[in-house]
Amino acid sequence: MCGRFALTTPHGAIAELFGAETTEALSERLGNAGPRYNVCPTTRIAAIRLGEDGGRALTALRWGFIPRWYKSPTDGPLLINARSETIAEKPAFRAACRARRCLIPADGFYEWLRQDDRKRPFFVPPAEPRDPPVVCFAAIWETWRGPEGEAIEACAIVTCDAGPDIRHIHDREPVTIRAGDEGLWLGEEGKGAATLMQPAPEGFWAPREVSPEVNSNRAEGPELIEPLQA
Repeated sequence: MCGRFALTTPHGAIAELFGAETTEALSERLGNAGPRYNVCPTTRIAAIRLGEDGGRALTALRWGFIPRWYKSPTDGPLLINARSETIAEKPAFRAACRARRCLIPADGFYEWLRQDDRKRPFFVPPAEPRDPPVVCFAAIWETWRGPEGEAIEACAIVTCDAGPDIRHIHDREPVTIRAGDEGLWLGEEGKGAATLMQPAPEGFWAPREVSPEVNSNRAEGPELIEPLQA
């Protein structure tokens, strides 16, 4: 699964990297213009999607998909992930899977190894250095409208079986869209997005154990992604 991640690259650099339009109000909507080392569910996160004009737009979405039939955002389970194996059939996700796909930029994600009575956190960044250090997770989004007319745009990150780099830690990983495939996932290049829902190849990720401090959703700062000191 993917329950936490980090994003330290400025929004302007992300927009330029992926050819997306952005607005000055984006940082205000996200509530934090600086680096985020512990991005948690239910917060607003940066996402790249197609705008009404067909061009790419960098926007803010709530992390936690809300099916249209929910009477409130908390009417059912918190849907932060969507399984690639069933996304096209699940009533909650199938419409969004066809028409509302997006990309979630990140520096890497966190995963926990369950061992005896404790959970050991790992930060999982790409193995090869990147400048900026951004990868894109596959995601879907939906607009939920409440009984009082309120509207919330929310998303879920797509996951798949874990690949060789992290299956010793966890059995799931976020679907990561490789460079050059962004247009296919977003729908700019016709059909075929389903072929992208695969684990990263061996050697793509470089997981490292980090401090249990990240177990708290209130923790923040660059020390969270530093290797655990023996």
